[in-house]
Amino acid sequence: MTKVLLINAHQRYEGFAEGKLNQTMLDAMKKFLEENGCETKLTNIEKGYDASEEVEKHVWADLIITQAPVYWFGAPWIYKKYVDEVFTTGLVRQSLLVDDGRTRKDPGKQYGTGGKMQGKQFMMSLTWNAPKEAFGDKTQTMFAGKTVDDVFVASTAVYKFCGTEILPSFSCHNVMKNPNIKGDISSLKGILAKLIK
Repeated sequence: MTKVLLINAHQRYEGFAEGKLNQTMLDAMKKFLEENGCETKLTNIEKGYDASEEVEKHVWADLIITQAPVYWFGAPWIYKKYVDEVFTTGLVRQSLLVDDGRTRKDPGKQYGTGGKMQGKQFMMSLTWNAPKEAFGDKTQTMFAGKTVDDVFVASTAVYKFCGTEILPSFSCHNVMKNPNIKGDISSLKGILAKLIK
C-alpha cells in the first residue's frame, strides 16, 4: 500500500484566490488514491500545522505531493515558511537529513548527500494562469525556454537535498483565461495511476 502525503499550499486572497481549484485538485487526488488502495494524510498549511507532526508525516510517506497555486512565479510564501520550519525540525532531529553530506575533512564531497529520504518521491501539482505554450520554447519572452520544473527548482531542491526522487511536476495551465479542469483532473489521475501501480 502506497502512503501518500498531500500538502495544500494554497494561500487565500479575498475576492481573488479563494482556493477552490486547488481544493478540487486535492479532493480528486485523495479520492483517486484511496479508491486505488493508497493510504493518505493531508496537511492544509493555511489551517495550521505542527512542525514535528509534519516531520513524522514525511518519514511515514512514500510519495509526497504539494498542491499549490503559482503566485508571482512561485508557491505562496506560507509554503516556504512551512518548508523552513519542517525541514529545520527534521534536520535538528536528524529524521529527514543528517547534514549536507560533506565533512570538514572532505568538504569537496558531493553537496546534498546527507539526506535520509531515499526511496521516497516528491511531486508538485500546480495551478497557473500561464499557458502551457509559455514553457520549453526559447522564442517565448517570459521563460525563454525554461520548463515548469526549471522555474520550480527552488521548491524541489529541498526534497532532492534530503535524498528524495523528484518527479516531473503536473500543471493546470491557463486556469483564468482558458481552463480545462476536467481534462486536467483526468491527466493527473493518469499520472497517479502509474506512480502507485
